[in-house]
Amino acid sequence: MKAIILAAGRGSRMNALTEDHPKCLIEFRGKTLLEWQLETLKESNITEIGIVAGYKGDLIKPKDAAFKFWNERWNETNMVGSLACADEWLSKNTCVVSYSDIIYKKAAVESLINCPAELAITYDPNWRELWEKRFDDPLDDAETLKLKSGGVLSEIGGTPTSLSEIEGQYMGLLRISPKAWSEIKRVRENLNSERFDNIHMTDMLQLIIDEGVIDIQALPYEQEWAEFDSPSDLRYFPNLDGSF
Repeated sequence: MKAIILAAGRGSRMNALTEDHPKCLIEFRGKTLLEWQLETLKESNITEIGIVAGYKGDLIKPKDAAFKFWNERWNETNMVGSLACADEWLSKNTCVVSYSDIIYKKAAVESLINCPAELAITYDPNWRELWEKRFDDPLDDAETLKLKSGGVLSEIGGTPTSLSEIEGQYMGLLRISPKAWSEIKRVRENLNSERFDNIHMTDMLQLIIDEGVIDIQALPYEQEWAEFDSPSDLRYFPNLDGSF
């Protein structure tokens, strides 16, 4: 299995921290976010790793990455647009796909590797404790996530009005098979030009759910992970020394 890291965007909410380099090169506890990810993917026995680069992509020079894809329109597109830049791999291989601003343990990757579903995501069922540290109101920056029987995703990416609408938080880590990628491309091609470029990943996943052609398996992950959306996140996450 191969892995793709989506690292094309600047991450403007990080302010000055991404002025001189892309978000994936921000340092956390002595390593860049990209180094954390590459180490975890290799620990999970994934040796072929591609990176979708864009903003200041020439600075991304990880020796352990197999390939660098380019999103030349990184400032005009969103995650799904970046993902499409790796069509060469996605059309032929089942891939683990990771956002570049998260870190996690190998259990998250291994759950995706071992999942037989065409399309799967990991999610944090214990999200509330973490969100209460990051935000005054845990509903701030949270998205809906609902499940039906068997852990199949039934809703994702909406704006919640109550905690009852959130069974966990999507982490930005997926498994996509060639069949699932073909379905994503089909759905995307039916969008208007503006949405074609700017659709968010969770919105795309909801469209896949609405189409009903393939199920999305949601895999609970209860170990340490971290997401870096703003400078304050660099201090809010638990002490990872020894855990990672």
